[in-house]
Amino acid sequence: MNAFFAKISQAFRDKSLRKRILFVVLALVAFRLLAAIPIPGIDVVRLASLIENSQFLGLLNIFSGGGLSNLSIVMLGVGPYITASIIMQLLTIMIPRMKAMYQEEGEAGRAKFAQYSRRLSFPLALLQAFSFIVIFQRQGIIPDLDAFGLIMNVLVISAGSTLLMWIGELITEFGLGNGTSLIIFAGIVASLPQAVSGALAAYDPSQLPVYIGLIALALAVIYAVVFITEAERPIPVTYAKQVRGMKVYGGVSTYLPLRLNQAGVIPIIFALSILLFPQMIFNFFAASSNQVLQSVSSVGLSFLNNHLLYNSAYFLLVFIFTYFYTAVTFDPHMISENLQKSGAFIPGVRPGQSTAEYLSKIVTRITLVGALFLGVIAVLPLILRTATGLTTLAIGGTSLLIAVSVVLDVVKKLDAQLSMREY
Repeated sequence: MNAFFAKISQAFRDKSLRKRILFVVLALVAFRLLAAIPIPGIDVVRLASLIENSQFLGLLNIFSGGGLSNLSIVMLGVGPYITASIIMQLLTIMIPRMKAMYQEEGEAGRAKFAQYSRRLSFPLALLQAFSFIVIFQRQGIIPDLDAFGLIMNVLVISAGSTLLMWIGELITEFGLGNGTSLIIFAGIVASLPQAVSGALAAYDPSQLPVYIGLIALALAVIYAVVFITEAERPIPVTYAKQVRGMKVYGGVSTYLPLRLNQAGVIPIIFALSILLFPQMIFNFFAASSNQVLQSVSSVGLSFLNNHLLYNSAYFLLVFIFTYFYTAVTFDPHMISENLQKSGAFIPGVRPGQSTAEYLSKIVTRITLVGALFLGVIAVLPLILRTATGLTTLAIGGTSLLIAVSVVLDVVKKLDAQLSMREY
């Protein structure tokens, strides 16, 4: 603990780091101010009741950083940008040119890839803004709007999402950590006081052992998240000796760290986005005059409202996306080529194709553990609600995982900045 406070003190003594930290704080304050500006004419009581009773809107409120809870001008949050990023990641699988741009062209290729994601996010924001306004109108939360009012609200909400995406990019560039993750983290933290006050209001002395057990379980889950996030499988690597003149180079042994959970929280975010999109479509068509659309919407919503089926699909999607994202970001063939070019090899494994197959086999095995862990964390709230019957103190697996992972990422970035300044 003393070492932690010593690092914080050292960071604030450094002028450049102090500016970065203050920039992050000011950017998050600006985000919370934007999240407090609602669109006009909403029924606050009916909105609160709807969000409380809808798992769909509750998850979307996490993505929006709490902006949906009062239908603010940033009610979409960074959701459109995340959806655009998912679409672009899927395109890397289907289009070899996109994969080459993302993996082989270095920083320039990734910058171009991110630019395409930004451009795609605005039309997605327009679509989502229009859909939610129509859904909330049918629920009686927003009054009926004429064509001009509808267009203005759609543009304002889409502009708010684009502004939030820009703030996230600024945090990434001039602050510490990933701006998009920090915005989601800020929304989760901002909802804590309300969650705690709700838990205190519903306090039942007879349930005290259950509360203590839940607190102990929360601490255990936090420890498990930190442990799995930091766990890695070291692959020994040896550099061949090279004789140049009278000197011998190489012969050094090191290791290649392969993380147990290489995908981080991205699979959870991807899975939520995939689940939220059909719910939005089904809710949009629920009040349609077409009987076929109504029937399809009713069947879809009944499936998604079934907690067992919904969480089974959630677990499966998290599991699949963990493997998918690991396959996109980790290329064993490229690593094998780089090792071979630098005169390095894995002891007992031939360079080239054999090394690539060995790395692929190791990553497949360790990713299984990471995928199962992420899936269990994702559906943990359902297990707790079923076991205890409590909703106010149920540990939000998704929120908890995102919050802990973001804190770990920021601490690592801070350590990197401090180490760089020491050297």
